[in-house]
Amino acid sequence: MPFHALIRWFLPKEDHFYDFLERQATVARDAARVLTSLTTGTDPITVRDRVQDLEHQGDAIVHEMLEALARTFVTPIDREDLQKLSKRLDDILDYTNAAARAIVLFGVEKPTEPMTLLMEKLVQCTEVLTTTLPHLRHHDYNAATDGAKQVAKLEKDGDAVFRDAISRLFHDPAIDAKDILREREVLDDLEKAVNRCEQVADALTVIAVKHA
Repeated sequence: MPFHALIRWFLPKEDHFYDFLERQATVARDAARVLTSLTTGTDPITVRDRVQDLEHQGDAIVHEMLEALARTFVTPIDREDLQKLSKRLDDILDYTNAAARAIVLFGVEKPTEPMTLLMEKLVQCTEVLTTTLPHLRHHDYNAATDGAKQVAKLEKDGDAVFRDAISRLFHDPAIDAKDILREREVLDDLEKAVNRCEQVADALTVIAVKHA
């Protein structure tokens, strides 16, 4: 057993840090699902407001974690890793919220096919993260790594959707400048949200390597 793990064995457990991360992942997943409801006709303003509420919930969890970190000497995993995971999970929410706001701001009445595909990838990524993060609590690092690999594949698929969509926007003469601006802004926020999911997955892999 590594020395740092041996030390943690004898000190009080601070498992509520896992609670914070798991709650953040759940809120991010819920926001992604709400955003995707645009594809079934939910009013964009309603979606924006619901996602905004969830983003506020996520911010509150981050604040709770930071306060807990300030009071805690020994954490269940390195505090730098906890902070990185929390920040990247918060980024997912932030970019999901940015996409919802952009859809309203630019008057997107219905998501385009690439937007829909990226929203679906975001939902899938956040669902995998929601089921993967609890493996940290149980020190099942192999399962955590498996989940990270799933997210990485989904992000790669999403990146291909994004690149193809951007290429089409700039090569199709039938698309005017306003449509290019509108679609690129939303696609960019969605791509960044999916990308942050992969960054969470990367952080999980690093933790697994440290502790396995």
